[in-house]
Amino acid sequence: MTNSNISRRNVLAGAAVATAAAPFAGSLAVSPAAAKAPMAKVDHPTHRRFKLGEFDVTTINDGAINLENPQGIFGTNASKEDFEAQAKANFLPTDKLQIGFTPVIINTGSELVLFDTGNGEARMPAAGQLIHSTLQAAGYTADQVDKVVITHYHPDHIGGLMMGGKPTFANATYVASATEHDFWSAPDRMSGGTGRVAKLTASNVTPLAEKMTFVKDGDDVAAGIRAMATNGHTPGHTAYSIESAGKRIIVAGDFANQPALSIAKPDWHVKFDMDKDAAVATRKKMLDMLAADRVPFTSYHMPFPAVGYIDKTADGGYHYVPVSYQLDV
Repeated sequence: MTNSNISRRNVLAGAAVATAAAPFAGSLAVSPAAAKAPMAKVDHPTHRRFKLGEFDVTTINDGAINLENPQGIFGTNASKEDFEAQAKANFLPTDKLQIGFTPVIINTGSELVLFDTGNGEARMPAAGQLIHSTLQAAGYTADQVDKVVITHYHPDHIGGLMMGGKPTFANATYVASATEHDFWSAPDRMSGGTGRVAKLTASNVTPLAEKMTFVKDGDDVAAGIRAMATNGHTPGHTAYSIESAGKRIIVAGDFANQPALSIAKPDWHVKFDMDKDAAVATRKKMLDMLAADRVPFTSYHMPFPAVGYIDKTADGGYHYVPVSYQLDV
């Protein structure tokens, strides 16, 4: 077959197509361009739910805030060079930091147990979403909460206990560490560096004292829920071991707050850890336990949904593995 035959065939075929399309040419020419979808606002998931044995576990997004000077928060004892190298290696900006807040709610079948209450009114609208919207999006109401368990008394954990001067969880009882409560409710904490938290304790926790139970390390909070002393971040900081039908998860509070910084670099000091050395020791102890037992944990400031695992690295360090589908199969 010659090139001239190929060219003639192509020309004839093209002419036939053009002739067939001629009746529609006018309508095609005046058709408007396809409408574009409007730009959507930036949005985030409200909750993540999974089964743990016979329990339902739901992490709830209370929102997030953006801060400057991340080294001034995570890595106060690290050199500028080391901090920036670690941040860049993990694709993090060196001049900005986002901190999220993730309360946890567990349905044991007999009780609805909420761990920490978010920021409440203090940081709305960026945070304080637990009370504003995300608790409801997860399918619960504040009146359904039977028990509120507090890991520690920092404002982003007790801020949601009261709304408009009234208890947010009208039908709940409350659980907190005896050490934590005694520290923040002491009269001499009302001034100086402890003043802000002590005053919030007085307004948000003290009015609930008659409905509170105070626990120590190893105490049972409810069936399948046990207190674990993890001091350092605060004097009475407490994590909780949750177990049902042979499955286990740790609700770990603020023992470690950032995967690439305070987990990968557990010796780096965190601004908000009150006892820096004790916090480092607790961090390493908890990370060793999580890695050895291969149990999942949820920690309050981890990237949402704030659930993951710890793996030991070849050099003896720690690596955070965010949850994917492990808890769904």
